[in-house]
Amino acid sequence: MDDYLNIYTVSFFGHRYIDNAAAIEDELEKIIENLLRTKEYVEFLIGRNGDFDRIAASAVRRVTKRLGYDDCALILVLPYPTAEYTKNTEYFHQFYDDVEICPDSSRGHYKAAIGIRNKSMADRSDTVICYITHDGGAYNAVEYAKKIFKPVINIADLL
Repeated sequence: MDDYLNIYTVSFFGHRYIDNAAAIEDELEKIIENLLRTKEYVEFLIGRNGDFDRIAASAVRRVTKRLGYDDCALILVLPYPTAEYTKNTEYFHQFYDDVEICPDSSRGHYKAAIGIRNKSMADRSDTVICYITHDGGAYNAVEYAKKIFKPVINIADLL
């Protein structure tokens, strides 16, 4: 990637369990397509902690394939080197354009690591896209993003 590109960074946060995946996917695809068409280069930061993360990662892949765009990167941000990642490193690097281990969360207590990683992702973001309907870790990440004045698009508000 060239240094002169104007990089627009998006983080995804959402609940671990989701019932209405098809409707969420449709809304995500519209938003992702708009970002790809209007931004020079988009970095999509994502965790791998539940249904919403998997839905969002798949939506990014589907839209980029359909549009034939490669002006983006899907980046998995792990809070620490998980056993799943360690055992399946090759698979992860085939699906994601890059895999990062968040330095701040990897040095902390494992029970706080996801929250620390989420704050780091929000700090890096120009926009946060989420699916939030109730309290929890994703809710806390989005509230933090709002507190630091990041634009938030909540798919739940669009359905």
